[in-house]
Amino acid sequence: MQRSYWPTIEWQTLDPSTLKMDSKKLSELDPIIKSEYINMNGISIVRNGYIAYERYYNGYGPDNTHHVTSVTKSIISTLIGIAIDAGYIKNVNQKVLDFFPEYVSYDTDSQKRKITIGHLLTMTAPYPFDDWQEPLDKMCMQPDWVKYTLDMLGQDGVIGTFKYSTAGAHLLSAIITRSTGKSAREFANERLFKSIGMKEIQSYEMKSFGFEDLFGKNVKGWVKDPKGNSTGGWGLTLTVRDMARFGFLYLNRGTWNNKQIISKTWVDKSTSLHSKTLIDESIINYGYLWWLRETDGVFAYLALGDGGNVICCIPEKDLVIAIASDFIINPRDRWTLIKELIIPSIMD
Repeated sequence: MQRSYWPTIEWQTLDPSTLKMDSKKLSELDPIIKSEYINMNGISIVRNGYIAYERYYNGYGPDNTHHVTSVTKSIISTLIGIAIDAGYIKNVNQKVLDFFPEYVSYDTDSQKRKITIGHLLTMTAPYPFDDWQEPLDKMCMQPDWVKYTLDMLGQDGVIGTFKYSTAGAHLLSAIITRSTGKSAREFANERLFKSIGMKEIQSYEMKSFGFEDLFGKNVKGWVKDPKGNSTGGWGLTLTVRDMARFGFLYLNRGTWNNKQIISKTWVDKSTSLHSKTLIDESIINYGYLWWLRETDGVFAYLALGDGGNVICCIPEKDLVIAIASDFIINPRDRWTLIKELIIPSIMD
């Protein structure tokens, strides 16, 4: 798709009607957000490469950064793809333990030896906790998060069954460091963020790991573990507009201003169905650390984080929706807002 401009320096804004979006329908968003999505800090809707709608709440503005929680995982997925494209990693079938030879011994569990990067990307590696019951705070109290996760890896269950794991995403961050010689933060700044006009993300060392450290306002830059690995499953802060930039890069199949930042193959594979899970009695599809949804035949892929942090890409509509939120327990599902108000506002 030919673009008349790229938002590398700044986003341009156009009236929704110019972008074939219904202004009246979009005007319904603000009162609903204020009454029903009270932890939402900012939303930006990008159509055809232009900001069609943008609002901020709770004292935030376009220059403020937000802890995007598990949206971090989709960034990690992208970095794995870039590392594979560059030859640092062979492919998604490479064994996880290949990157941690000092961990492997003669009595290493045979199932653990079979686990691949692909299993971590699709959340199909086994762990000794129930699905959605991962003790993240326990990992964060360890002096060596990677060893702790490798010790858990392969226990209980079988390879191929969906089990959501933030620790598994952290292993992917460590694999990026083992293969490239750079932290995920450094690799992202060099190979991803700079290319699409984002400011350099600074490293941040946590002093403790209480609730606010894991989910709240104490998170700054990109958190690192005690060994210096960038957190793989959470801990990254971004502006709403930079969230939109990342989504826009994916919407353009990895191309930015005629430069291929991520291979088209990786974008297509990472946003294709690889595993499934059951949430609230609904089957939800999963790619490579991306969530896949569909409504009325319209396909979307989403980077999702606790509290209601979202980067939603809808290629068919040339649409990106970026939402930043504070963490709260059981937030209203942003997908409801997207499918009931935002997608219907498109008039073509």
